Amino acid sequence: MSEYRVASRYAKSLLTLAKETSLLDELHNDMQLFLSVCQENRDFVLMLKNPVINNHKKASILKKMFKGKVHAATITFFEIITRKHREMLLPAMAEEFHNQYNLLHDIGMAKVATVFELDEPLRQEFKSLVAHYSGNSKVELEEEVDPDLIGGYLLKLEGKQVDQSLNGMLKELSLKFS
Repeated sequence: MSEYRVASRYAKSLLTLAKETSLLDELHNDMQLFLSVCQENRDFVLMLKNPVINNHKKASILKKMFKGKVHAATITFFEIITRKHREMLLPAMAEEFHNQYNLLHDIGMAKVATVFELDEPLRQEFKSLVAHYSGNSKVELEEEVDPDLIGGYLLKLEGKQVDQSLNGMLKELSLKFS
């Protein structure tokens, strides 16, 4: 079974449990914390994927790192996942939990790349643009600074891409002339 399907199934199970126990927002915050740790600490993710480290040690590390910072249900979820030798999929599970949470709450997701950091008025303009095209009332905008764009922006949402960058326009012109 593919990594995505396994992660998706576990995320759905956790989401269902969270809804039934009225812990949805709390467990979502826990998964966001877990994802931020994964993004900030590459060694942590490599430890989760390392087959030499046994799953009991990984469960112990997870418990020590997150005890007191996350809900007990999240710690239990980590223990179950490590018992089943699926700890290497925890980052994918947390990401998929976030995606399913957003779907449940009608939150549109988009990624914008610009040459500079967005200020608040420009950020709001992008959010309203994404809300208009996606039909979602709320929007989560992931921002990236990419100096290779030269100018303009690159917007990705729901499998579509709007390339309004100078770099993209130059490539388009190059294709027309060749």
